[in-house]
Amino acid sequence: MTPEVRPMHPDDIEPLRAILNDIIAAGGTTAHERPFTTEQFGAAYYHGPNHAAGFTVLDAKGRPAGFQHLGRDPNLPTGWLSVGTFTRRSPRVPGAGRALFAASRAWCEAEGIEAIDATIRADNTGGLAFYSSMGFQDYRVYPGVPLRDGTPVDRIAKVFRLGDPENA
Repeated sequence: MTPEVRPMHPDDIEPLRAILNDIIAAGGTTAHERPFTTEQFGAAYYHGPNHAAGFTVLDAKGRPAGFQHLGRDPNLPTGWLSVGTFTRRSPRVPGAGRALFAASRAWCEAEGIEAIDATIRADNTGGLAFYSSMGFQDYRVYPGVPLRDGTPVDRIAKVFRLGDPENA
């Protein structure tokens, strides 16, 4: 069964912030290294100037189990958005990421977006595999981006080109 996805709304901010902060605390799968306050989360993922769209995936009980955010990035070409996907670690919701991307892709197509960028830590093998399975292609490497403790970790930039026949 495909999980339910809907546009993110204000009541989602606190449960989604908790999910993201759990992911940050576990380490190794997000570029974020410090937990978000409610205000910081809202500004980053719901109402800030770089926010384009956000979608929430629900578990079988109707509770938020993760989200996908589409944002504007001045470092990307015109017509591109960046994407970030964060889902609950436990209990997992099978198909959550795929369902979120279907909603994000449909929104981008309706808005005339040309491409979606996902820039992922090179040590986040699960994230890299997820975006590859959605049809994203590697297009750039940012070598040795330092973590807060100074540890260098490459970032892999992947792109999904809307309208590409291979992504139909």
